Amino acid sequence: MARRFALEGASVVLLEKGSDLLSGASKGNSAILHTGFDAPPGSVELSCMQAGYDEYLEIRESFNLPLLETGAMVVAWSEAERAALDGIEAQARTNGVHDVVRLTATEIREREPNLSPRAREALLVPGEHVIDPWSPFLAYLLQAKAHDAEISFSTEVLSGAFDGSCWTLQTTKGVRKARTVINCAGLYGDRLEIRLLGSASFQIKPRKGQFVVFDKEAAKLLKTIVLPVPSERTKGVVLTRTAFGNVLVGPTAEEQDDRDRATVQEDVLRDLLAKAEDMVPALATVDVTAVYAGLRPATEQKSYRISTYGDRNWITVGGIRSTGLTASLGIARHVFKLYEGMGNRHTPIAFPHTPRVPNLAEHRPRDWQSSGYGEIVCHCEMVTLREIERALADPLPAGDFGGLRRRTRCGMGRCQGFYCNAQLALLTEGYFTAPLAVGDAG
Repeated sequence: MARRFALEGASVVLLEKGSDLLSGASKGNSAILHTGFDAPPGSVELSCMQAGYDEYLEIRESFNLPLLETGAMVVAWSEAERAALDGIEAQARTNGVHDVVRLTATEIREREPNLSPRAREALLVPGEHVIDPWSPFLAYLLQAKAHDAEISFSTEVLSGAFDGSCWTLQTTKGVRKARTVINCAGLYGDRLEIRLLGSASFQIKPRKGQFVVFDKEAAKLLKTIVLPVPSERTKGVVLTRTAFGNVLVGPTAEEQDDRDRATVQEDVLRDLLAKAEDMVPALATVDVTAVYAGLRPATEQKSYRISTYGDRNWITVGGIRSTGLTASLGIARHVFKLYEGMGNRHTPIAFPHTPRVPNLAEHRPRDWQSSGYGEIVCHCEMVTLREIERALADPLPAGDFGGLRRRTRCGMGRCQGFYCNAQLALLTEGYFTAPLAVGDAG
């Protein structure tokens, strides 16, 4: 949102409660670039997803962002699911995704020989791909900053008042004024409405998703994203490669009240492992590298909760769930049109500056493969000293250890930081408000 408004010539201030970007719900996703084949026809979600998909493909090379071309298969494992493929295929074509193809059991095995022979039929969606889930947003925010957007981390909005033309916001870092407020507060979107508008137009119902990450050895067992036949409540458990060379299974869909903590549970993780091994039996011999959980800002409705309050110069962007990674660029364009519809006009930037971000994807050249990197700090993920130093010194430096991990992949490999955390603690000393202590688990 900050990028789009800055490119359109608006004066932008981003107030972020977290100490770094992607501190909230956005960091925990499955990193799939969706075509929108199964989105509700005619919905805002569908239009934003497809606009976001197109824009990502248009800009990714200029930002140095990866695309792992995998395609996806919606796999039917039972007769009931096979019958449901007809409706999914029809919906895909209604949504303008016309290159879908039905695969027989034999064709599935030809494409994915390691997939269980229980797979009866599938719908192949060639345009579904895997991306880096974090680097795009660093690129977008760097571009916004290059065009004079102000970014204020560790800044929580406490209250505010609108005088008919301008908002006065009370924050943990003092008073800020704004002509228009755009509420992109994710898991706290409804509470921000209550704080500033007096009531909320929706209610956040946090939905936890747990994930299991297999070791890089698993990547040779799978080429295509394996999608389930979705339910009314969730898109279901996905088995997919990652841009970082692993294989991921998840997410679950569990309602909870806590908006801050997404803990993992052994019994749930074992269920995920069993599902993954049921789909690809050879995964039973592959080690697990990591487990994690994320929270989706679900609401009492399945649709996006985007609304305008023209009399108060306010736009809310809430309820952005699993498809938000793909839709984010499209949502930003959609919201800017709503903003223009409220009578606002700016002069777009004629020649935007496009920053290039470091590549973290395993299928493209990494920093350690070029000379002068200094030394390898994280051997599991082959993270160089040069990458660490750059992440701490860039125009948007890492604000905490999580931010450093998402910028470099340090501590995310087999040992989960066991061998590199001591050196990382020394390298980051004095950089973070909450420093990494020697011996931290990462």
